[in-house]
Amino acid sequence: MSSIILTFVFFSLTANMKFNGKKGKKGKAARLRAEALLRAQQEEEARLERERLYRELVERLEAKYEGERESELAQYNSLAQKFLSAKQWKMDYREQAKWEHYLSCDGTPDPTVPQEINTFMSLWCDEQDQDVQLVMEKGEVVLHLIEKLEFLLLETAPEDITDEKQEQYLQVILQLQDLLHQKYNDATQSLLKIASMYEDSESGNMHTVLKDKNVTFCLWANLKMKVRYKDHVFQEAGHAFELPLSLALSSVAVRVLYTRYDHVSPLWVQCQGLPRPEGPATLESAEQPQDTGQGSAEEEEEGTEEPSVPAAEKTGSKGRKKSSASLKETSNNTGDIKETQEETEKNSENLEEPSQEEEAPLQEAPGGGEEAPRVVDLEQLVPVGGVFHISVLRLPPQAQDVGDWIMVELLDVGLEEYPYSPGKAEDGTQEAVQITLRLPDNVIYFKVPVLARWDPAGQWWRTDGISKITYEAEKKSITFSMGGFSTVALLQDAHLNLPYQAWELHPTGVDEGLFTITAVFATIQIQIKDNQCMLSSVVVEEEEVLSHITGKWMSPLALRAALKRAGVNIFPAEHSPKYVPVPRKGPLAEVRAYEQMALLAAAFAFAHSKWNGEAGPEQVVFKVSEHLTAGSAKGNHWSLLMFDGEKVQHLKLTETSEAFSEEVQEESEFHSTLYHMVKESASNEAMEKVERAGCMFIDSVYQLLLATRVLAFS
Repeated sequence: MSSIILTFVFFSLTANMKFNGKKGKKGKAARLRAEALLRAQQEEEARLERERLYRELVERLEAKYEGERESELAQYNSLAQKFLSAKQWKMDYREQAKWEHYLSCDGTPDPTVPQEINTFMSLWCDEQDQDVQLVMEKGEVVLHLIEKLEFLLLETAPEDITDEKQEQYLQVILQLQDLLHQKYNDATQSLLKIASMYEDSESGNMHTVLKDKNVTFCLWANLKMKVRYKDHVFQEAGHAFELPLSLALSSVAVRVLYTRYDHVSPLWVQCQGLPRPEGPATLESAEQPQDTGQGSAEEEEEGTEEPSVPAAEKTGSKGRKKSSASLKETSNNTGDIKETQEETEKNSENLEEPSQEEEAPLQEAPGGGEEAPRVVDLEQLVPVGGVFHISVLRLPPQAQDVGDWIMVELLDVGLEEYPYSPGKAEDGTQEAVQITLRLPDNVIYFKVPVLARWDPAGQWWRTDGISKITYEAEKKSITFSMGGFSTVALLQDAHLNLPYQAWELHPTGVDEGLFTITAVFATIQIQIKDNQCMLSSVVVEEEEVLSHITGKWMSPLALRAALKRAGVNIFPAEHSPKYVPVPRKGPLAEVRAYEQMALLAAAFAFAHSKWNGEAGPEQVVFKVSEHLTAGSAKGNHWSLLMFDGEKVQHLKLTETSEAFSEEVQEESEFHSTLYHMVKESASNEAMEKVERAGCMFIDSVYQLLLATRVLAFS
């Protein structure tokens, strides 16, 4: 009995202990929950208190900002008068240049004076039997006149030029381009008339190569018409061709005319910023060609209807003038900087991006089907490295020695294209002309270029009708086959170096600075001094390239043109947002930031911030630091500023922060301009350098910033 009682007591005690243990665990858990809840409440209260204090701080800063805004803008507008001084300097410089040109009496016309330029073109047009060398010499003058007009159109503010005057300049450009090409045709015809006088002793045919810095002229005349001489290599130029059998037995000549410039594409493609036809650059807006999808062979047949000029060359004034008849001003002008808020907003409209609709670089022409011609989208792909005019020509009657006389049959026609239609080769395939072109040494192709031929009927570049393409980057050559003869060019994606990986601008001396852009394939350094720029270096895969343009001082516009000709396009166009995946930025904030950065560039460094893409579309974020030495800004203590065009604030954020935040840096204030923001902590020496900065240095910095748009495309 006693053992039973003891056992019962034992189990009772054990059960009681277990019950008390469970009760203790539950109590501990409850206490922990209560403590966690208390901490959460305290943290929430602390967060709300911090937010309340921050709101009060922001309200005080906003109130102070509003109170000082008017006075700050008045001070800034006084400093911004340097933009107007730069504009006046450029106008005075142009007038002085015109006066000096008038006094020089060097025989060259002023392209802006209709009487002078019309007389120049009329006299040259009447000159007969010029040789190629003379055309090259006169051509250099013509190219200079065209460049003067292009730069004048780009530099002049829209309100400073009438629509009539603008249209006059555009028409003169087109007329000069057409006349220059016609003169090469005339010189070619003159040379072909006496081809037999220069026949090669080995082959009996005639061949010649003439070169200058702008043009390479290659001509071959098939005098003997022997099959074994159906191919030829122009050794001095590196170009070559192989003719099909039918042409090898015909009285023909082959011309390969390479021009460093592009006078074939529309003007807005040739020179970015020039006006372009109204409406988007779509195929529907162009004239539909009479093309059946059979390629270039039928075009060659159509071209024989007017035999005086080769069909492949006939891109002349009739068709191209039509394309410029309804031009409107859309260029991004960098010469006229506004000092008031309303005028700056008007200037920033040039940076408004179009819709983000995707477009392919190659499009089908209207009315096409499976065999529709592949038309190049010139907003995405642009000719780089010039143009190759490849023609097969009818050989005119040759001079004959008759006693002491030289007799030649004169025909009342100009240069004639040979009416060639490809037949069938021995293997049953269509005959083709094989062409090898040596590419220019002073041009960079970052990727395999797109080979296209010009369609004079549709006024566009096409990629159909070209086959068996072999591109050899190391040898800088390209080999391909065509059913006929056409003007061809190599095209490159205009945006392949966008978006920028990084950028930096810092002063290097009095009115001197260094602008560095790290693009996708290249790192570009540009020195700035007063009103000129110099390409310091272009590094591709750790190798410096483009030595032919580095180390030469030129205007910002000239530098932009030189880089684009060399294949280094770091200058976005108005349609670029369609092709570059970057967050959109409001034009007002962007333009005003460039203006104010330029005003401070004499004493402050600016650089890319990774947070710029995280900020809203109406805000730009960048780094800034005081910089009074000539060395690099890499070791600088950077501050992060956010600017919306009207208010600038110093962010507490750093480049190493984990997430983006608009929280204001402690002991900082809101300001209306970058000038007043940096003045908070800047030294007197730095602000004195800003006040003394030359207006032309400021203008040059602004032009480069606006041309590269580093705040929108990085």
